[in-house]
Amino acid sequence: MLAGLSKTLIPLFFLFMTHTWINAQETTIVYIGDPMCSWCYGFAPEISEVKEHYPNLNFEVVLGGLRPNGTETMKDLGDFLEHHWAEVHERSGQPFNYGIIGDETFILDTEPGCRAVVAARSMKAGIEMDFFKAVQKAFFVDNKDMRASETFGDVAEEMGFDRAEFLQVFESEECRYNTRADFQLSAEMGIRGFPSVVVKHGDQFFLIANGYREADDLIKTIDKITSGKGG
Repeated sequence: MLAGLSKTLIPLFFLFMTHTWINAQETTIVYIGDPMCSWCYGFAPEISEVKEHYPNLNFEVVLGGLRPNGTETMKDLGDFLEHHWAEVHERSGQPFNYGIIGDETFILDTEPGCRAVVAARSMKAGIEMDFFKAVQKAFFVDNKDMRASETFGDVAEEMGFDRAEFLQVFESEECRYNTRADFQLSAEMGIRGFPSVVVKHGDQFFLIANGYREADDLIKTIDKITSGKGG
């Protein structure tokens, strides 16, 4: 197991209740990331290919929280991010819009983007990966304001949700709490970077990616785990 799940800020029973797969015996692929993490964006085609390769395995998304409630602006982080975005683009081919680099009005707070995915997950089972990628596009390609409710209302509407209903869930205290539960679960699992992929097979947890990794390599590793040959 990656790390013992212990009682800390959020009660353990709540983590189990929110994420029922923790106690289930079915093999589960767990993707841990943040939609505003540039390497998670670069990794999107790879993890999507993995998900599609295993239609009969459970697939779960845990929001890790890269910079939740962050206060730094793109002016503060612009040079750092521009370098990373260029590196991710070169490795993955994913498109980036650099228009917000250096924008001192753009505050990099990743909590709302994570919360939007949690809201979508609570409203429609199985939608979270597609919604995750839609939030990524809103940030990295469309350069939307990622602290504005309207941004996520637009994404939700494009994804077929009732806009008003989605925003009500998104702004609720329950959704904020559930998002913090995801952040804590990521920490309890011992995750130290994004993107990460964990395979739960029986009672064992295997960390098979901590950072960018190609789909073919992940699939080979998952096949070994599920066949009983180890990670």
